[in-house]
Amino acid sequence: MPAGAIPDTVRRARSSGVSIRLLAMSHEAVFVLVLTGVAAAMMASNRVRYDFVALTVVIALIVSGVLSTGQALSGFGSSVVVMVACLLVVGEMLDRTGVARAVGSFILERGGGNEIRLLVLLMVAAAVLGSAMSSTAVVAIFIPIIARIAADTGIARSKLLLPMSYAALISGMLTLIATPPNLVVSDGLVDDGYEPLGFFSFLPIGIVILVLAIVYCVFVARPLLARAGADPAGAGAGRDHSIAGLNRRYGITGRMHVVTVEASSPAIEDLAGCRILARRRPRPGQGLVPVAFAPGMELRAGDQLLVLADPAAIASLTARPDFSLAETLQDVRGDWLPAVGAAEVMVHPEAPLVGRSLTNDEFRDGFGLEPMGLLHGAEPPQPAPRSLKLRANDRLMVAGPWAMIDALIEKTHDFVLLAMPGDRRGVPQAAEKFLVALAILGGMVALSVLNIVPVVVAVLLAAIAAILCGTLTPETAYRAVNWSSIVLVAGMLPLADALEGTGGSQAIVEMLFDVVGADSPRVMMAVLFLLTAVIGLVLSNTATAVLLTPIAINAAQALDVSPYPFAITVLMGASAAFSTPVSTPVVTLVVAPGGYSFGDFLRIGVPLTILIGIVTVAMTPLVFPF
Repeated sequence: MPAGAIPDTVRRARSSGVSIRLLAMSHEAVFVLVLTGVAAAMMASNRVRYDFVALTVVIALIVSGVLSTGQALSGFGSSVVVMVACLLVVGEMLDRTGVARAVGSFILERGGGNEIRLLVLLMVAAAVLGSAMSSTAVVAIFIPIIARIAADTGIARSKLLLPMSYAALISGMLTLIATPPNLVVSDGLVDDGYEPLGFFSFLPIGIVILVLAIVYCVFVARPLLARAGADPAGAGAGRDHSIAGLNRRYGITGRMHVVTVEASSPAIEDLAGCRILARRRPRPGQGLVPVAFAPGMELRAGDQLLVLADPAAIASLTARPDFSLAETLQDVRGDWLPAVGAAEVMVHPEAPLVGRSLTNDEFRDGFGLEPMGLLHGAEPPQPAPRSLKLRANDRLMVAGPWAMIDALIEKTHDFVLLAMPGDRRGVPQAAEKFLVALAILGGMVALSVLNIVPVVVAVLLAAIAAILCGTLTPETAYRAVNWSSIVLVAGMLPLADALEGTGGSQAIVEMLFDVVGADSPRVMMAVLFLLTAVIGLVLSNTATAVLLTPIAINAAQALDVSPYPFAITVLMGASAAFSTPVSTPVVTLVVAPGGYSFGDFLRIGVPLTILIGIVTVAMTPLVFPF
């Protein structure tokens, strides 16, 4: 729709009050607004999955007759959905080839023990990486890096984790592909007949905001964060990350035993309460060689077994003639370490496992590891019960083969690594493709920036190249896609169409004019930023952008000005979710390892949001004139 097509309509209606606007809305518009409010309440409750809410919205729009079946399902064929899925594959490529971890190693080398230098490097690195891959994945990668920095330097994690997560959020203000809301905003402009946003079109504003955020975190937030962080069990700087340290942290004592096999091929089907983790067998010239235990593994006289069991169970086992107790260990050590290890992980807030009850057997079957202990918030640590009801940000100590631990850590949509014993870190599985991944990333950016092909084609080509060049398998690529995010985006896009088609967006624009007037586009921009930031506290930032982009465009048309400053305002506001720990997984992930409280986010996040709003309103019209 060209600018200036509806100003007269809006101006004629502007003299009416907000209540009259509400009464004048069609029944369909009222239904869509109520549906939006119900969806927001469901998301804000944190009791209903976001993707389920999106599907509920789709069904409600079809059943009510507001949209046809084809219209309500059109989001699943949107170019935005294709780009989001492909960008997740590109992000997985950067992780598996070691590009992201190389950035972390660079920070450790360059930062030394200087707190300010480390903070600046971490924020810049998180923002740069987040501009090309999922911000949530960036935070998940950087948590163990910061844990290592904290252990080596003695700097409190709380001083580094929150600024890093804020920088990962700000990465959404740097490039078009950095976060799904950017794609939603650009697609909304195209739908209204305008040119799409360029790959780096709003980069100047984002750089200024990033610099401002770094200065703010160094001089304002850092002193406050020195007093923040309750340093929960397992989250403090300088903690002992050996297996013995993990055992002490989780209250696991006297449960690791070395048992000698006295007779070949003993019956092992009835080892109730015992879990064999590894076997050691003498080999000529090599001594006792350990291997991870697998069901059905042959046992011979003279073999040693590493067994996890409580005192009663181990006493029952060693009372049998075919087993004898050699020793009880405080931790896994020595010759056992090549075969079996342990790690501390946190349950991802968006993991499908959240809210599920898993028995220990189900956990072992699913992940090949033994759940050793459980920590939830400030509750005392407990050995893993027979049935685990997993909650977001729960911390688990797991033990088993290193290969299984590495596989668990790769499930970055399910678990986040908090501590790995000693200096052992997950080795990238496709490290030899490091330069290939950089070339693919560079090619994607070049194709987009030079407008050789549309952005969606460049991203799709990058995802295909990642598979063809062997940086990841097709199966891994499919696993990398967070399908709940895909359903959320696809399910919420038709809601914006419904608001537009029923006149709901127009009614909201008119009410905004009733409240703020039409004297200054900048005032309207400020209101739009505030609305986006506030709604983003309860809705996902993608859903917020879906709802507010058509409103922003309509407001610009009503003022007879360019829609780009208004659209960019929504884009910036959607990435400004700094003020609560539950507004986005990007910040939720750091709550437990950093020991932050809700008040910490309010005290540090609210002023930063206000500063970014001021910069957005002041600077955006300079880059995108009215």
